[in-house]
Amino acid sequence: METFTYTIRDQLGIHARPAGILAKKAKEFNSEIILTCNQKSANITKLIALMGLGVKCGDTVQLTVTGSDEKIAAETMKQFFSEHF
Repeated sequence: METFTYTIRDQLGIHARPAGILAKKAKEFNSEIILTCNQKSANITKLIALMGLGVKCGDTVQLTVTGSDEKIAAETMKQFFSEHF
């Protein structure tokens, strides 16, 4: 299991367009990727569940990656978050 935290810097938080791109990117991996924010969690491949978390600018999220390709998936997600959020 790989985990990391990230503080959202995008003024709009995790909104529809980047959330869709995030979900699509996460589907490239075999690992399950769970995002937790404000004591709520969602699998990031599930767009509606991800949007339901209501992640805003300044929120700190934790990603937990579990599976056969967890190391590369976690590194890719870290990079994605730094570029998009």
